[in-house]
Amino acid sequence: MSKDTLPGLTLCNNAMLRRAARKLGQFYDDVMAPSGLKATQQGLLYQIHIGDEPAMGAIAASLIMDLSALGHTLKPLIRDGYVETFADPDDRRIKRVRLTPQGLVKLDEAMKLWHIAQQRFEDVAGNDKAERLRAALDEIAALDFDLPPATP
Repeated sequence: MSKDTLPGLTLCNNAMLRRAARKLGQFYDDVMAPSGLKATQQGLLYQIHIGDEPAMGAIAASLIMDLSALGHTLKPLIRDGYVETFADPDDRRIKRVRLTPQGLVKLDEAMKLWHIAQQRFEDVAGNDKAERLRAALDEIAALDFDLPPATP
């Protein structure tokens, strides 16, 4: 525990995870700043790109966020001309997203910065620790917390 950590934080998994996520998020945002994107926006552009015009529901499920939060995150990317939404040709109730040509250029710019951030993180934390962290976080994201509440 660092000298700046309040003792009560170390007892709570959620508090420590959020603390680390804010620290890492700030670091990635700082490195991504020259692109004009936040790290979350870069990640979303990347997911859309590799998803081959994914449905919004599929993106939201993959990122473990609700559709309204996804829509909120997409708004500035749509406004800036990086992303467009369209109705699925086979089922018009499904909304899909894709990068525009301008979005592909922005993603390329952002990915160069992301690689710098990723390498810096791995240089500081160590490649093995970074790999173990990603694996542990993926396992946590897959856990089912819909269990009956514990009785005191």
